[in-house]
Amino acid sequence: MREDLPCQELVELVTDYLEGALPPGERERFEAHVAGCPGCEAHLEQVRTTITLVRATGELPAERPDMAALLAAFRACNG
Repeated sequence: MREDLPCQELVELVTDYLEGALPPGERERFEAHVAGCPGCEAHLEQVRTTITLVRATGELPAERPDMAALLAAFRACNG
């Protein structure tokens, strides 16, 4: 199943997966890949742990930030 969903694509889908935003077919592909790929399984657990720790500090915003604002801030910092 790993060929069906490359590791790089899985990494890009982790947030949507954890937020329950993947369609059922994509979710199944994601879970099948994780079940057969120790590296992606470890990455998923690292992201889960990070989210749990950040939420515990009360620093994680309840809603996703405005991507346009984030990109503008990033571009401003990088000249």
